[in-house]
Parts: sequence; structure tokens; C-alpha cells
Amino acid sequence: MLIQLSIRDIVLIEKLDLAFEAGLSVLTGETGAGKSILLDSLSLALGGRGDGGLVRHGEDKGQVTAVFDVPMNHSARKLLRDNGIDDEGDLIFRRIQSADGRTRASINDQPVSVQMMRQAGQVLVEIHGQHDDRALIDTGAHRTLVDAFAGLNDEVLAVSHLYKSWRDADRSLKTHRAKVEAAAREADYIRASVEELEALSPRDGEEEELAEQRSKMQKSERIAGDISEASEFLNGNGSPVPLIASMVRRLERKSHEAPGLLEETVELLDQALNHLSNAQMEVETALRRTEFDPRELERVEERLFALRAAGRKYSVAVVDLPALAEKMVADLADLDAGEERLGELEKLAAAAKEEFDRAALVLSGKRKAGAETLAEAVMQELPALKLERARFMVEVTANPEAAAAEGIDTVEFHVQTNPGTRPGPIMKVASGGELSRFLLALKVALADRGSAPTLVFDEIDTGVGGAVADAIGQRLKRLSGTVQVLSVTHAPQVAARAATHLLISKGPAGDGSDKIATRVATMAPENRTEEIARMLAGASVTDEARAAARSLLAGNG
Repeated sequence: MLIQLSIRDIVLIEKLDLAFEAGLSVLTGETGAGKSILLDSLSLALGGRGDGGLVRHGEDKGQVTAVFDVPMNHSARKLLRDNGIDDEGDLIFRRIQSADGRTRASINDQPVSVQMMRQAGQVLVEIHGQHDDRALIDTGAHRTLVDAFAGLNDEVLAVSHLYKSWRDADRSLKTHRAKVEAAAREADYIRASVEELEALSPRDGEEEELAEQRSKMQKSERIAGDISEASEFLNGNGSPVPLIASMVRRLERKSHEAPGLLEETVELLDQALNHLSNAQMEVETALRRTEFDPRELERVEERLFALRAAGRKYSVAVVDLPALAEKMVADLADLDAGEERLGELEKLAAAAKEEFDRAALVLSGKRKAGAETLAEAVMQELPALKLERARFMVEVTANPEAAAAEGIDTVEFHVQTNPGTRPGPIMKVASGGELSRFLLALKVALADRGSAPTLVFDEIDTGVGGAVADAIGQRLKRLSGTVQVLSVTHAPQVAARAATHLLISKGPAGDGSDKIATRVATMAPENRTEEIARMLAGASVTDEARAAARSLLAGNG
């Protein structure tokens, strides 16, 4: 509930600190005293639209602080925790309004966005009045109220989970189908590529091995000519070996004729002949070692060129061709498996949707039953509120094609203000005064179900009096037994039923000041008679009015 409202430099309010109690609190005062300022200030602290015109004249900024005491399990605390905002102790909402139109918002002294402040504020306070910017504009709130009234929150949560499961399954199906379709468009290319790569059969390290073979054969080809020339010199027709051998034989014969003259020469020539013979053999050996099949070189080069051409075609290094081949084979397998998986996902998505549809249909039936019961409960409250000729209806429209997390239903409150008139949405058909009373009847029917802990009613008794005003007071009193109720009223019948009575007045801001300020005073029980008498009689309070006021207070104690 709201326990404190502090206002600084807002319109006519210079400084104001108000403490609120549980039960029914009423705010009364002369027209123009500043009652609407209090509501505008509260709305500002709850994330309402800011306006530089709200700042007190002559000041550069104003400030409103609202303090709430709610249970630890309240949805407002959960919202704050989910957004990383400390929720220990009381919840302190503060809004600073600058004269230039800018605002700053904080909750528990932590800066927050105005949107966050508004979200939290909506579950703490509901303001009901004669203006379209008040509560229950959003038809989504109508569905929430029906669910709360019928006790369907658990079913709604279950349907929400089923909806998420269905949407997740459908999302997975669509993602996989897109992948399969993309793969199918490339299937012919992949199959042709796999066939080509399988035919090529690239091996790890093959390029390096072939390049080395090719280099060796090319080197052998270059030096083979020189070795062949040496072989021809040593072993061919022009070889010096036979000539040297003949010379050695002749000198050997001559050495016997002249002993000591040619023996050393013959020995040296004989050694040379032996070395030349060894050279002949080594050259032949080297020549054989350089020999290779030209067709092998051609084969190696063709294989190397084929591998490198494939690398260029698929934009990968030759060394990566084996991995590419494996990947493409896997892609083909995935394509085949993907078709099978697609069928499985289609079944899963269909089953999830069927389960959601079934649960949503059951929920829709319960909503319709709850809507009828709620409409009946509201109708019972209307005669006493001078709406005996009116009808209240809860329209539940099921549309499976517009499924959402909350189900398939659109819920909207409709009213018929007079017989023969066309029913329509409550926010469009009902006049200001009628709307206020319809909403009061609705809130009484709902009691503490689906309600914020604090309800504010802004002059819902306008244009009524006597028995109707008394009926409004009775219902506000009844409602205050379950939630905190604040009511701005001009009806003495309503004011008399309050547990707390706040009198709003305006006058000079101080001695000798020409500025006007709004003041709020919590009235003591003994002073309430005079204020209620004023509400009964007007400017001139008579003894009869005082007696009537005492009678009202006595009857509503």
C-alpha cells in the first residue's frame, strides 16, 4: 500500500508530506483547492507523463516521492529484482520534474527509465476516474481481471508454457527447413563435386611428395647430358683408353731394351689406365642412375596439375582437398538425414501446437464461464449505483488464428447504458460518471482479486447524490477491507465512511506572501463534523447541516 507521498514545488504545492493509512481515505476540499494536483503528482511518481508546467512558478524543478509497503512476494518486487534493482525494505519511487520538461526517475535511489517506473507503478496503484488516461484502457487488462476473478492464473501459466514450447518447436522447424532447402538447391553441385573429388582421391601430403619427385626428375634430366658426354668420351670411339693401353704395351717392350729408363713412366701410365677404367665404370653407373621413364615425369606432372586445378576450383589449398572431400560427403549425408529430421520436426511442431490448441480451448471455455459469472456479479451492484437500466457484459472472443502466450481469447468489457441503445466497449459507450460507477461495481465484484494494493477513485460520485452517493460510499468502504482505497470526493455520504479524512485547502504561502499554496491536513475525528457539514450545506454552514453531518458520521462509524 501507499504509506507516504512527499511533494516539493509542484504547481501550488511548495512542500507537502502526507502519510496514508490502510482502509478508506478521502480527500475533500473546495473546488480548485488542489485535489487534482495531488493525483497528478502521484501519477508523476508512478511514471505518468511529465510536463514542465507542473513545476511551481519561479522554481527550476519539482519533485514527487511515493513510498510503498508491499509483501516480499509482490509482483512489483519481482519486476524490480528481474531488472537488477534493489527491492529491500520499502519501495521508494522518486520523480524529478524540470521546468524545461525533462524528468529523472529512480526507484530505491537507483536510476530507472520512465517505462520501468510505469510498469512497476501499474501493479502498485490503479487510478480510476472520468478520464481516458486512467486505468482499464488496455483490453489486455480485461483478460487479466477475468482470469484473476475465475482463478485461472495457473491455467494461463500452463498455456503460456505450452505456447512457448510450440513456438520454439515451430522456430526449430522453420530454421531446419530453410537449411534443408538451401542444401537441396546445392545438392547437384555437391554430388558432382563429391564424384569429382572421389575420382581424384587426393591424399594428405600428396602435393609435396609429387613436387619432390618432379623436381628430382627435372634435375636428373638436366645433368644426364653432361654425364652422357663424359661416358661418350671415356667409352666411345674417341676414347683415349685404347690409345694409352697400346702406348703402355709398346713402352713395356722397349723398357727391356733400355733398363732403368722407362720403368717409372710405364708404371705411371699403367696407373692412369687403371683410373680411367674406374672412371669408365663410375660414369656408366651415374648414367644409369639418371635414367627415368619420361612417361613417369609426365604422369607426376599431370597428377600435380590436376590437384592444383582442383584447389583453384574449390578455392582451397591442395593440402585441404582431402578435408573438403570429407566435408562434402558429410554434407550429402546431412542432406539425406536432414530430410528425415525435417519429418521428425514437423511431427514435433504439430504435436506441440495440438497440445497448445487443446489447452487454450479448455482455457477459453473456463474464461467464458468466468466472464459470465463476473458479469452477473457486476450487474448485482448496478441498481444501487443508479445504473439499474444498464447492462454489463464481458465479451470473450476466441480466435485460434491469433494465438498468443495468454491463449486464443480477446476479452473486452462492454456496457449498454440504456435499453434500446447499442452495447459497446465500456471506455467508449459510458459517460464519465457512468464509467466511474461501472468501474467501482467491477472493483467491488473483483474484491482483492486482480487488483493493485492501492486503488484511487477520482470524483466517481460527480453528478450523484443521496442514495447513490451513499451506495458508492458503502462499496468503497467494503472495498477498503481488502485493499487500500483513496477517494477524491464531493459527497458527504462518501466522506463520512472514511477511516482517514484529508482536507485540502489553499491560501497564502506565508505571512505577507502574495503566492498561493495548497495545504493538506489530516482531520481529527472531532473536526470532521464541520467539514462534512460544509459539504452538505455549502459556503454557509447551518446547525441543521451540522446535525446531519453528525448523523452521517454516527451511522457510518
